[in-house]
Amino acid sequence: MPPISLKEKRTKAVETYRTHEKDTGSPEVQVALLTERVNHLTQHLKTHPKDFASRRGLLVMVGRRAGLLKYLATHAHDRYQAIIQKLGLRK
Repeated sequence: MPPISLKEKRTKAVETYRTHEKDTGSPEVQVALLTERVNHLTQHLKTHPKDFASRRGLLVMVGRRAGLLKYLATHAHDRYQAIIQKLGLRK
């Protein structure tokens, strides 16, 4: 069985977290996509610890995800709770 490509993971994340049929840009979808990329980069940095350019990109992505989560927390707290529960972001 070949590994799942990033495109397939992205498509699966959009289908899982969208709020309606044609939704590709809601905060939930954006947070899910960023989480997917953060997880991928985290694995990359475990094998390449001196890749500082990728590390900076990771920090930028984490900051963007935090901003989206902050927006959800202030504007739609129930949706915020649902997305962090689904993604397992906070303990």
